[in-house]
Amino acid sequence: MAAAGQVTVMADFLARIYVSLKPTVNDPQGLTIAEGLRSLGFGEVQGVRAGKYIEVRLSAPDAEAARGRVDSMCDRLLANPIIETYRFEVEEVVRA
Repeated sequence: MAAAGQVTVMADFLARIYVSLKPTVNDPQGLTIAEGLRSLGFGEVQGVRAGKYIEVRLSAPDAEAARGRVDSMCDRLLANPIIETYRFEVEEVVRA
């Protein structure tokens, strides 16, 4: 927290978030994709797991704070912790 009279400089960050079903959760979308690929001649496909890819742009004082905010976003909205897992990477974006 900035002291009185100080300004906190914020940086821009890009979070790339990957959400997937836990291995024990049935994946009907993945099964449908796998069947579709096999019907198109891709017989070597043994299985498919479908998931979500999300990009979030945010401002934060530093990378650690940005990671903390993204982790909270995932826990509270972007992933269902009962059936999904998530991972993410955060990188600073240079303002143009």
